[in-house]
Amino acid sequence: MAKNINARLSQLQSRRSGTDRLGRLALDAQSEVLAKSFLEEDWQKRARTQPYTRYALGAMQEVGPDYTRISIETAQRVGRQLNQALTAAGFSIDFRLQGSVPLNVHIRGVSDVDLLNLDNNFFTYATAGVRSRLGLYTGSPSISTSEGTLSSLRKKSEQILKDKFPATTVDCTGGKAIKISGGSLARPVDVVPAHWHDNVTYQTSGQECDRSVTIFDQKAFRTLDNLPFTHIARVHERDVGTLGGLKKAIRLCKNVKSDADGEIALPSFDIAAIMYHADLMALRNGSVYELAILAETQRHLDFLYSNKEYAKTLLVPDGSRMIFDTEAKLTALTSLSVEMDDLAREVAKEQNPLLALYERPNLMDSRVALSSTYVPAL
Repeated sequence: MAKNINARLSQLQSRRSGTDRLGRLALDAQSEVLAKSFLEEDWQKRARTQPYTRYALGAMQEVGPDYTRISIETAQRVGRQLNQALTAAGFSIDFRLQGSVPLNVHIRGVSDVDLLNLDNNFFTYATAGVRSRLGLYTGSPSISTSEGTLSSLRKKSEQILKDKFPATTVDCTGGKAIKISGGSLARPVDVVPAHWHDNVTYQTSGQECDRSVTIFDQKAFRTLDNLPFTHIARVHERDVGTLGGLKKAIRLCKNVKSDADGEIALPSFDIAAIMYHADLMALRNGSVYELAILAETQRHLDFLYSNKEYAKTLLVPDGSRMIFDTEAKLTALTSLSVEMDDLAREVAKEQNPLLALYERPNLMDSRVALSSTYVPAL
């Protein structure tokens, strides 16, 4: 991170404005993105003489609301076309968004939007759940299987997307999602065929945030149960408790990962899970001293790197698995931690003249400087 800060500032701006993905957009959307890219965002006007500080502040910020709105509206447009055609074909369909966009931790102005395409005519349930034990699931058992149902839904959805959006690129090669982009679409959309699964927790609470979805991997011809709404709800709830600090820390990590010199193989979901376990009070301090978020992010990553056995005990927010379930993820943690160390040192040197006397100041001293520095807003 200590190298090429001007290049990384340019990459950050390009990513946030969407100019890094112009080739995936329709021509009119390209023109709109290019026009907006010449407008300075607020973070670009702060710490004018301190590029590392400016990068850290910008990397924490949410993508502009217009970009997010367009992403959601594009997914809804695709959903309406699918719903109309699938209903005519005898399906009963529902749609939900999952992933970084609805959680508002996406870092790209042109973000892929995950659209769950849910078959309401088929669902499964946990027999150990309270509703099942009370006999509230009535009717004859279906002779269909999840694999058969979702395979059929996927094939029909692929056909409809090609028919309804003939100028787009519809990529059907992925295992779990149908990717559609270009043509008349303002943003790329990933359509994920799925159905509901009423797990034990949902049968007790009745809250949709507890409900599972079953998705289909066509390459392996098998299904997977996910808890996307539990993840969103729990991360959002913890973010509220940190006054927005948690989501800023997640975005910071994702941007640093994107700008790293080497590949850091940590999915967005796992980065959110890692920072979910950070010190909440320290992140809350970032509501006044924004650089305290960088300080806590560096401290937390460094602590996990130094205590790998503890790191291996941490669960993702929905409780479905351990975060570090492969050695490759621990290796990636190390790489991200090193990048964050470098950024914290450089920002601290900009904020404290005494630390600027050292090429690599002590990390604890750097965190103290960051946590007590106020960077004026515009």
